[in-house]
Amino acid sequence: MAYILNIETATTNCSVSLSKNGKVIILKEDYDKNYSHAERLHVYIEDVLKQARISQNDLSAIAVSKGPGSYTGLRIGVSAAKGLSYALDIPLISISTLEALAHQVKVNNGVIVSMLDARRKEVYAAVFDANYDQVRKTQANILDETAFIDYLERGIVYFIGNGVEKTKTIINHPNAVFVENKLPSAKEMGNLAYIKYMKGDLEDVAYFEPYYLKDFVALTPSKK
Repeated sequence: MAYILNIETATTNCSVSLSKNGKVIILKEDYDKNYSHAERLHVYIEDVLKQARISQNDLSAIAVSKGPGSYTGLRIGVSAAKGLSYALDIPLISISTLEALAHQVKVNNGVIVSMLDARRKEVYAAVFDANYDQVRKTQANILDETAFIDYLERGIVYFIGNGVEKTKTIINHPNAVFVENKLPSAKEMGNLAYIKYMKGDLEDVAYFEPYYLKDFVALTPSKK
């Protein structure tokens, strides 16, 4: 029996789930538009374990959303996951944020574009087919009328994530379907983490870092 604690903090959604043999049995999350991970993440972890009536010592592994996403959000989630993994001496599993997000869309054909808002007219995006196999690697995309046109000309394209809000104001194509108000969630991580756990696809706790896609740039105030 494998209990896996799943942590998702790549966006404003602070999300924690507990899965048992790949099935999520407890979910705690907050779709607040403000980042509250520092205050809520450890409380959510405690709540999830309490609801399941198990202790940290019953966990088989820790899974964490690895990015891309918010620099600060990812740092908080990965730091918590690494700390638990090390303290409990159990495996650490990383899950692609965009892959888990894609699993919120159930389709029979076409492709799914998971996208997270970046700066200005930019998104971090990956493309998956109806079986959730990744058909285009994760990359930063500048949005204009021709973005994702190769996929749009071939069939239906489902856009999902917090990059949808600005994408729908730029892309106007009959094959574009916008799945709105969706953020990455620990709910979709359970089965993905279990598959990796059974395969032994694990991370080195000492060296694992989030996948930022771009380097963090700290802005300094201009001199007056």
